[in-house]
Amino acid sequence: MLYRQFATQEEIDDQYNVERSIEDPKPYFEFFVRESAKARDELDCMLDISFGPTMEETVDVFPAADASAPILLFIHGGYWRRLSSKEFSLVARGLIRCGITVIVTNYALCPRVTIPEITRQSRAALSWARRTELNYAGDRDRIYICGHSAGGHQVARLLCTNWEGDYGLPQNVIKGGYSISGLFDISPLRYSWLQPLLQLDEDVIQCESPQFHIPVSAPPLVADVGGVESDEFRRQSREYMDAWQAAGLQGVYTEQVGKNHFSAIEGFIDGDSDLCKAVCGFISDCE
Repeated sequence: MLYRQFATQEEIDDQYNVERSIEDPKPYFEFFVRESAKARDELDCMLDISFGPTMEETVDVFPAADASAPILLFIHGGYWRRLSSKEFSLVARGLIRCGITVIVTNYALCPRVTIPEITRQSRAALSWARRTELNYAGDRDRIYICGHSAGGHQVARLLCTNWEGDYGLPQNVIKGGYSISGLFDISPLRYSWLQPLLQLDEDVIQCESPQFHIPVSAPPLVADVGGVESDEFRRQSREYMDAWQAAGLQGVYTEQVGKNHFSAIEGFIDGDSDLCKAVCGFISDCE
């Protein structure tokens, strides 16, 4: 077996190639582009702010009206090898109406960089959000993180960071994490159609699989997934949360009824959606 009960790449691709899981993914990507453009046109925003030494290390900030608003740092998906912050500006549309400042991060993509480098960039973005002298509305002591797909993986990686020892920040700099359709054991991707782009080896798999690095202490976490996603995507989130809770950490596994891998984040455009209500309720409960 290559991974668990899977003996062939075809079997693994059937579970992890999210574009195979629906009849036509094109309308979803068009939706992301269209609704994200609306967000940048309609909302106050500060775009392409550099937080690191490379061209791709930028953030887009969508400030709430209240200077004391909580801050949500959002990390985009794309299996670490495609898309950018610009396709995910839509996340701000509903959350701004809920009084949350949104920071959407950008990062370099595989195969130009490795997943460990993407993790470094995500951590640097969080450090920037806390430390920057840029005057944007938001309480630096109320930072939350959220991500979709590969971004959900990054949420888990940030939650097991030694913020005090490696960055000189309070260990509790993150007040809560919300992972949507995340990946927590990247082992199967070594045998998938993605391997030529990701170039995974055993060291990267061991280092970058959150399932193998449950922290000793961490803020609350939601592991959310679309209810009609593949068995493996739902298993990954469920088993990660099982390990999280077994370590004595606070968290919950949730499924969005009837949502697939792409529609799981559509609710971000509407402050009254179930998704925005869930994220806002999570932040409220953490405080």
